[in-house]
Amino acid sequence: MGDFELSAYVGKKIKSFREKNGWTTQDLADRLHTSRVTVTRYETGARKANQDMLYKMSELFSVSIDDFFPPRETQKSETVEQALSHVMSFDGKPVTPHDRAVLQQIAEAYLKGRDQDEGKA
Repeated sequence: MGDFELSAYVGKKIKSFREKNGWTTQDLADRLHTSRVTVTRYETGARKANQDMLYKMSELFSVSIDDFFPPRETQKSETVEQALSHVMSFDGKPVTPHDRAVLQQIAEAYLKGRDQDEGKA
């Protein structure tokens, strides 16, 4: 993905997050202590938001900075086991190796059933 394409992608995400919060470009600009024109330029990809600005926006929108960027191909091929290895806690309680094994069995059983259902359609 080229620089322009990435800027446009990030801009669309900024606009989407802003709209989900019901904010105008001026509302977001006020929260970021910048101008409405700057926010518009971010959203159109005409200007790149720097890391500090993306961090501020991630805080305002309650999203991860990663949510501004397209998913990587390596993330798509992650196995259930690999995905579960990142889970450290749930509801304030640590996730044990036994918990992960049970979750893996549940996820794999669900996915196998889903695949079988798709084959029928």
